[in-house]
Amino acid sequence: MLLRLFLLFTIVPVVELALLIQIGGLLGLGPTLLLVMGTGFAGAWLARREGLRGWLAVRDELQGGQLPGESLVHALLILVAGIVLITPGVITDIAGILLLIPPVRRSLIARVRERLNAQIERGTIQVMSGSGGGFSGLYGNFGARPGTGGSGRGGGARTSRREVIIEENEPDGD
Repeated sequence: MLLRLFLLFTIVPVVELALLIQIGGLLGLGPTLLLVMGTGFAGAWLARREGLRGWLAVRDELQGGQLPGESLVHALLILVAGIVLITPGVITDIAGILLLIPPVRRSLIARVRERLNAQIERGTIQVMSGSGGGFSGLYGNFGARPGTGGSGRGGGARTSRREVIIEENEPDGD
């Protein structure tokens, strides 16, 4: 994981810089700067517009008494798209624009869901329901490798416990 992050934060900026230099050589400095600034402004505007739509969907689900699921994931991906679009570069602009397209987001969510389900089936990730206050907690062997003997609640070399607790204050009955 550390190697992937290292490559992401070192290789991608170097490639982005090389591409911007190439584009600058073809178009000139002025048009290249306008292109970078234009995609930044367009990305911020699109992310704001689509993000507002996503957050309204989340709000509507919450007001309807439902926990937001997929609409929350869409809203978070739109936020990521906005951040990526504001970052100067060709590759990041393409990635940001793609994340703003709803069918692309749905496809990405489906692929991530499939991958997580496969990891759960292999035992790489274990998710168990808690029994407290009607809210399910997550406990898991989130870093263990298959075959290391991790059971999700101890016994593994790299066992980790994650717990989420939400408490609601009841209004006074005066």
